[in-house]
Amino acid sequence: MLEQLKKEVYEANMLLPKYDLVTFTWGNVSGIDRESGLFVIKPSGVDYDLLTPDDMVVVDLNGNKVEGKYNPSSDTATHVELYKAFPNIGGVVHTHSSWATSWAQAGRAIPCYGTTHADYIYGEVPCARCLEGKEFEEYEKNTGLLIVHEFKKREKDVKAVPAVLCKNHGPFTWGKDGNEAVHNAVVLEECAKMAFRTELINPQVKPAPQDLQDKHYFRKHGANAYYGQGNK
Repeated sequence: MLEQLKKEVYEANMLLPKYDLVTFTWGNVSGIDRESGLFVIKPSGVDYDLLTPDDMVVVDLNGNKVEGKYNPSSDTATHVELYKAFPNIGGVVHTHSSWATSWAQAGRAIPCYGTTHADYIYGEVPCARCLEGKEFEEYEKNTGLLIVHEFKKREKDVKAVPAVLCKNHGPFTWGKDGNEAVHNAVVLEECAKMAFRTELINPQVKPAPQDLQDKHYFRKHGANAYYGQGNK
C-alpha cells in the first residue's frame, strides 16, 4: 500500500540526520496521498540507522494506523490536524533542531532580518503559545489545533510561511511533499542561527525593510517570480 509514497517519505526522513536536524530519534517526516486520504509517517522511536521504506507507517486522517508493523510517530495527531486544516500541504516535518528549538524555548518568533529569510519565508516565523491545563490531555492533537488557530488568527498563508515554532517545544515545517518540508526545515534552522547571531552582534537590530522583504520573496514566489530557470 502506497509503496512509492513510503519510499519518498523514507528518503525524506533520512535527510534529517544528513542535515543535522535530528539527534537520536528526535524528529519525523510524513507525506500524504490526498486521493486516498492516507498519509505515511516515520515509526515512533526507531533509529534512523535501522529504518527501511517498509518500516514507514500508513495512517488515516483520524489518526488510525492502516498498515505497518510499528506504531506511528508520537506526533502523528499533530500531522493529522495540519493535513485536515491545510489542504495544500503535502508533507510535514517536526524536529528538535537546536537553533530553531532555542527560539521556541525562548517563546520568540523569528524576525526577518535579511534576504536569506525573505527568499523563503514571508515575514516572521510565528511562535505559538504553550498548551495549558486540560489541553495536555490530548497533547499532540491540541498542538496541531493550536498551530492551525495561530495561522488563522494571524491570517498567515501556510505556503508563504511554511514554518512555525511551538513555545517550549520546537519547530514544525511543511511543503508540497516531504522533501520540500525538509528543505524548509533546513532553511528555518539556518535562519534561526543567523537571527541569533544578528541580535548578538547588534541587540538593537530591526527587521529588514518591508520593501526589501517583498522584493526577495516575490521574485521567487508568485505570478511574477523570475528567479531560476522556470519562470521566463
